[in-house]
Amino acid sequence: MRRLENKVALVTGGARGIGEGIVRRFIAEGAKVLITDILDDLGEALAAELGDNCAYFHHDVRSRSEWDAAIQAAEKQFGGLNILVNNAGTILFRAFEDHQDADIDRLLDVNLRGVILGCQAAIPALEKAGGGSIVNMSSADGIAGANAVTVYCATKFAVRGLTKALALELGPRKIRVNSIHPGGIYTPLANPMQTEREEYDKGFWIYPAQRAGDPADIAAAAAYLASDDAAYCMGTELSVDGGLNAGHYYMGLPGEPPKPA
Repeated sequence: MRRLENKVALVTGGARGIGEGIVRRFIAEGAKVLITDILDDLGEALAAELGDNCAYFHHDVRSRSEWDAAIQAAEKQFGGLNILVNNAGTILFRAFEDHQDADIDRLLDVNLRGVILGCQAAIPALEKAGGGSIVNMSSADGIAGANAVTVYCATKFAVRGLTKALALELGPRKIRVNSIHPGGIYTPLANPMQTEREEYDKGFWIYPAQRAGDPADIAAAAAYLASDDAAYCMGTELSVDGGLNAGHYYMGLPGEPPKPA
C-alpha cells in the first residue's frame, strides 16, 4: 500500500531512531521526504541510501530562521509540503532537583519550542498545498508521569495540549494536527547505556506487550495519521506504548504477567 503517493513530508530528527523509522516507512508508502537533523553524517547517509525521493537538510529545530530555511528546502526540492512530522526531541534521565538551568532550557527548547516553531513555519506551505497533516511526537510520558524524567514529562504534556489546541485552530484551514505517544522504544536516545535488546526488554515485563517497541511501530502510526485514511482524526492522541498506560496489574491474581527468566 502506498498511502502517501505524491505527498511531500518533512521529518525532523529523521537521521536515526524513531525518525529514521518514519522516513523509511514514508518512502515505502510513496512519499518524498526531507530528512532534517543535526546529525549530518547519519542523515546524509540515509538520504543517499533511500534515493531520489529523499534528501537531507541540516536543521536545528530551536531556530526560527532554520525552520524557515527547512520549509523552503522541502518546497524547492520536492515542489511543496503536505506533511510535517515534529519528531526531533531529547530526554534527560536525572533527579528533578538536579536539573540545571541549561538542562531545562534544552529540554524546553528542543521538545516544545521546536514543535511550536515548526507548526508556525509549516502553516503557509501546507495551506498552499491545499491542506495537510501535522504529526507531533509526544510520549507515553505525556499522558502519565514518570520518575527521573520530570521536565521531559512537562514538555511532552505541553506538546499534547498544543496539539489539541492547534487541531481546533487549524482544522477549518484543512490542516489536521495529531499526536503520537510512544512508550519505551528501543532507540539510541531511550537506551543511552546501550543495553542489549534481550536484557532491555526485561524492563518491560510488567506491561502487556512484554517488550520494548521498535521504531517501525511508531512509523506505522505516523504513516496512518499522515495519510488520508486519518482524514477524520483531528486532535487525536495515538498511544503506541505496548499497554504502558493501559492500567496496572494486581500481582498474584489471575492475568498477572509472567516474570522474565
